[in-house]
Amino acid sequence: MALFRGSHERRRRHGLDRAPEGPVRDFLAVPAPSPRTPLGDLPLLAIDLETTGLDAESDRILSIGFVPVDGREIRLGGAREIVVRAGSGEGVGDSATVHGLTDDVVAAGVPLTDALAATLRALEGRVLLAHHAAIETGFLARACERAFGARPLFVAVDTVLLGRELLAPGDEDVPPGRLRLDALRSQFGLPRYRAHNALSDALACGELYLALTQELGATRLQQVSVR
Repeated sequence: MALFRGSHERRRRHGLDRAPEGPVRDFLAVPAPSPRTPLGDLPLLAIDLETTGLDAESDRILSIGFVPVDGREIRLGGAREIVVRAGSGEGVGDSATVHGLTDDVVAAGVPLTDALAATLRALEGRVLLAHHAAIETGFLARACERAFGARPLFVAVDTVLLGRELLAPGDEDVPPGRLRLDALRSQFGLPRYRAHNALSDALACGELYLALTQELGATRLQQVSVR
């Protein structure tokens, strides 16, 4: 498995020194968990984004769902879904056929700055947990750069990488589709949820993480695939 990047703390302090006052600076002021943290004590936040596409430069965030995972427990009391208000002249377009968020729904959402600030507050001192984590970290970092003038630095656990460790421990090829969220969940008999809903996908990711780390026998953050 990939090891925790030891340079994270140096990069966090460097980012903290350069970040202007605001949500990103507040987020960077709280250190990430130590790589030696036992998984039983590890605070994570399972996150899923619904977006208009897959390019963080040209597409935008429509909704953010997150669920805290404290050690081996999912904290539903901290779960939240935030719909992001569209800007003037912006529409959902054809992506509505995937996630079901129509122009009327996003028109009633909150400003992106508020959604990002709430997400960063929930992430303080936690590891970001996601399925295909590069999408979540890429969109959140780019959106924060535009909104607040600074990029947050995340420690992220990716359930795709954990799933690959389970299915192909010797670097064998994984059959197409086997690393999808629903396909990996089926390996453990986990229930089916509505797909492409930010909150239910975040919950699904959190449950899958617990199953995968248990099956793989991981006990510390440094033993878990991280970005």
